[in-house]
Parts: sequence; structure tokens; C-alpha cells
Amino acid sequence: MRSLQRRVIFGGVIWAVLATVIGAVALSAIFSQVADRRFNQSLLERHTQILVAFATAGTPEQIDGYLINPVYDRVYSGEYWQITSANGDRVTSPSLFDAQLSDAEKTEFWESQGPNGMVRGYSERVELDDETVWTVSVASSLSGLVAERAEMRRNVALAFGLVGALGIAGAALLTTVLVAPLRQLREDVTHRWDSGKSLDPLTYPTEVAPLVADINELIARNSLIVERGRRQAADLAHALKTPSSALRNELSRLSRTVDGTAPLFEALDRIDGQITRSLARMRAATAAQAVHVQTDVANSIARMERLFRAIPDAQGKVFDVKSMDAIVSVDAQDLEEMLGNLLENAFKWCRNEVHLSVSKAEHTVNISIEDDGPGIAAKQRKTVMAEGARLDTSMPGTGLGLSIVNDLVLAYGGQVELATSDSLGGLRCTLLLSETTLQSAEPDVLHG
Repeated sequence: MRSLQRRVIFGGVIWAVLATVIGAVALSAIFSQVADRRFNQSLLERHTQILVAFATAGTPEQIDGYLINPVYDRVYSGEYWQITSANGDRVTSPSLFDAQLSDAEKTEFWESQGPNGMVRGYSERVELDDETVWTVSVASSLSGLVAERAEMRRNVALAFGLVGALGIAGAALLTTVLVAPLRQLREDVTHRWDSGKSLDPLTYPTEVAPLVADINELIARNSLIVERGRRQAADLAHALKTPSSALRNELSRLSRTVDGTAPLFEALDRIDGQITRSLARMRAATAAQAVHVQTDVANSIARMERLFRAIPDAQGKVFDVKSMDAIVSVDAQDLEEMLGNLLENAFKWCRNEVHLSVSKAEHTVNISIEDDGPGIAAKQRKTVMAEGARLDTSMPGTGLGLSIVNDLVLAYGGQVELATSDSLGGLRCTLLLSETTLQSAEPDVLHG
């Protein structure tokens, strides 16, 4: 699944980077052109100064007296001038020392190797009043222009980097703000499933409100389907158990006058057990879909404790219960059926003691039932859980108790662990069920 927020932020980052790079390159090119024009304009101004000084002096040798710029007097200063006659005689600025500039054949800007690095110059042929022709050239070192361009690029990169960072941060912030209603909707839907309360479309943006209304309708329909399925399972249980009870009564009456009915009773027990198991699985499957179901473990254990302390199998035996406050995402009827089956087995097989305890670990509620009976061998535990096989036929029953518990626990996403009790030596059966936070104390939700 792709995150809408990550997708928008990623797209914004790509666009911001592209816009920043393109803008920086374009602005750097513009600044470079501006610097070139300014550099060339400076050359033209200095060329004009040389022409005026030359025209005033009359001869190239006297031109220094009419130039007041000391940069021409410093050797290799980066600013140069040169006057060349038609017959090749040259007069140069002191800054050129023993070097000379290129003589252009026509009026133009040019670049060449100077006395101390690359220079850019401007040359123009002029004719004086005495009809002599001279080529007047000026040149400046390109090092200053190169440094200015580099400084411009750094400043542009820094400015656009800041703008790009602000753009990315703004895109991330704006996306977070825009996606916040969807994130809130996700959390509200989760709590809606937990608590069973409807969402209010008016509390969400207009674009999301229709989706909220559809979610409310979907959850309401799901709850109706779940409730209908549980009702049908209950009706089916009644429809099957009534003729089964009638058949058992007829067998009881027949057994008083006819021998050999024991196999019939065993077969009927197996039928009743399979019916009970199938109905329990149907009920658990529908209940597990209603994820807002919550049950107070302490209340269910208290009821089971009162019930089993009164049964004949528990008379004269130790029943130690250590409960605690915990809420699980299991229907109360299903939880009590799990506990009832496990306690029934424990009291049936124990010699003298049965312990029930509750603990918590990593959002899981662990309910352990231990006894001091013979237990179940490790190699037989998987078979008993999966198939409900009877390991000992000397005791009455269908042998489906543990498999029914396993089916119910798995339907709720839990787990059943069979092991040997460390304190009693018999069987320890532990239910690992998902803990939930109590969202509502309404009777139809808490079942407690």
C-alpha cells in the first residue's frame, strides 16, 4: 500500500529540486551575462579615456601625462593599453612591462593570453587629423570577472538552496495539514470498530464527509450481519439439540428394558459433541468479525468460580483462583465456554487441586488453568487439539472440549498452549487472548 502523504511529499520534493536547479542555472546565466556586459562596458570606457588622452597628447609617447589612473603604472596590474601605428611601431602602458597585446585587424572585443593570465580586450583603428592611422587597444585581466562569476554562482546556489529547503518544508507541512483529516479518520474508524459508536460526518472536511457516511453504513451493515449470524447459530443449536435430547430420553427409557445401549449413548455423545463444536465455531466466526466486542475477564472468571465450586466434581478439592482486571476482545459467552471446557476437564482429571491464574504480557492476557492430574504427553497434545481424540475412554465425555476451545481461540486470533504444570505436575492449559482498552461500558458491548 502506498502512502498518500509520502507520495505527495516525494512529488513536492522532486518538483522543488527541479525548480531550484532550473531557476539557479537560469539566474546564474543571466547574472553572467550582466557581468560580461558590465566588464565590456568598463573596457569601452577605458578605451575612450585612452583615445581622449591620445588625441590631446598628439603623440603616443606623451600620453602618460594625460592619464591619471595609477593602475597603468603598476607592472602586470591587470589593466593595460597599447597603441600601434600602421608601420608596426608600438607604445604600451608601463603595466605591460616587456609584454604586448594582440593587434586586432578590426574593431572588436577579443580574448588572448596576457602577461599574467587570460585577458579580454577591445581594439579600434582611428585616423588622426594628420591622416596617420593607429590601432588603440585596451585590455583587462579576466581573473576579476571569473571571481565575480564564481561569487554570483555561490550566492545564487545559497539563495536557491534556502528557497528550495523552504519549499520542501512548506510542501511537507502543507501535505501534513491536508492529510491530517484522513489520518484522524483512520484513527476514528479504528475506535469506531472498538466502541461501536457512529462517526459524525460534520466534523470532517466536505471532501471526506461522504466517505465517513459510507463507513458508518458499512459498519452498521456488518454489525447487522454478525448479529443475524449469531441468531441463526442459536436457532440452529436449538433445532438440533431438541431432537437430540428427545433421542437421549428415548434411549434412557429403552436402556431400562434392553441391554447393549451403551454404544448408542457413546454415539449420541459424539454427535452432541460435534454439534456443539460446529455451533461454537460458527458463533465464534461471527463474533470475531464484530471486533468491538469486549469482555471483562474478572467478571467471567468470577461466574465460572461460583459455578464450579458448586459442581459435584469440585467437592473436597482445592480450587485456587488468582484473577485480575483485564479486558479482552472476545465475546463473553465464548470466553466462558472456553473457561468452562477447560475447568471441566481439569476437575474431571485432577486428583485434588485446580489452579486458575491471569497475567498480562505485551497486549496479551494469559489465562492459565492447571491441575495435578496425569496430564497429556507432549506428543499427544497436537492430536488432542486438532482432532479431539479421546486418550482415555474410562471417563465419560466426547473428548472434544480442547478442540472446541482451540477453535474458539483461533477464531479470535488467539492461541492455546498445552504444557506440564510446574507447580502441580499435571496439565497446564493457557489461553493467550488479545487485550483491548475499554471504550464503552454499555451492556451490549461489555457483556459483563
